[in-house]
Amino acid sequence: MKFFLDTANIDEIREMNATGLLDGVTTNPSLIKKAGRDFFEVITEIAGEVDGPVSAETVAHDHETMLKEGFKCAKIADNIAVKVPLTVDGLKTCKVLRSEGILVNVTLCFSANQALLAAKAGATFISPFVGRHDDNGMNGMELIEDIRLIYDNYGFETEILVASVRHPVHILESARIGADVATMPIGPMKQLFNHPLTKSGLEGFDKDWASTGFSIL
Repeated sequence: MKFFLDTANIDEIREMNATGLLDGVTTNPSLIKKAGRDFFEVITEIAGEVDGPVSAETVAHDHETMLKEGFKCAKIADNIAVKVPLTVDGLKTCKVLRSEGILVNVTLCFSANQALLAAKAGATFISPFVGRHDDNGMNGMELIEDIRLIYDNYGFETEILVASVRHPVHILESARIGADVATMPIGPMKQLFNHPLTKSGLEGFDKDWASTGFSIL
């Protein structure tokens, strides 16, 4: 499973990229607002920091304008994945961009039917929002299961990019189901490292090592 960081904060990206575990980055208008920086400046910097896909989201609702925005975003760097909404105009835009060899991330997916449409439009990534699904009394993981089954049934190459990740259990369950990617804020990514037995074990080793009086350096 690939790990993407869901942020427009370059410091967070550099911190996690240094671990060697970061495969890409996703952004959206809300994250750009939070970063408080020029859109093109921050996307250019992120694309230069990571080797994997960097999602840059269009903001227009109509196909013609969305397509122009998509082409402009794609020119930023070769690893840009243009992000479009799961609407009729969004999928029309997806189809054209993909015909030009541009990566496309179709976002705001909340049903398996929508995911099927995105795959038929040739999307590189489909982004089902599991956390928001859970917030509305539905089961986000059942959505991922349904999409995985449908994509496997027909051999679709669209990658399932699990979004709106709230905690490590979302990541674990997504990996069990066989999702291709999970994108997450830095908090849940850091939580993946944590276990109380790891902490207590390290404390025990430290105590025993200190009592030996030895030094490796």
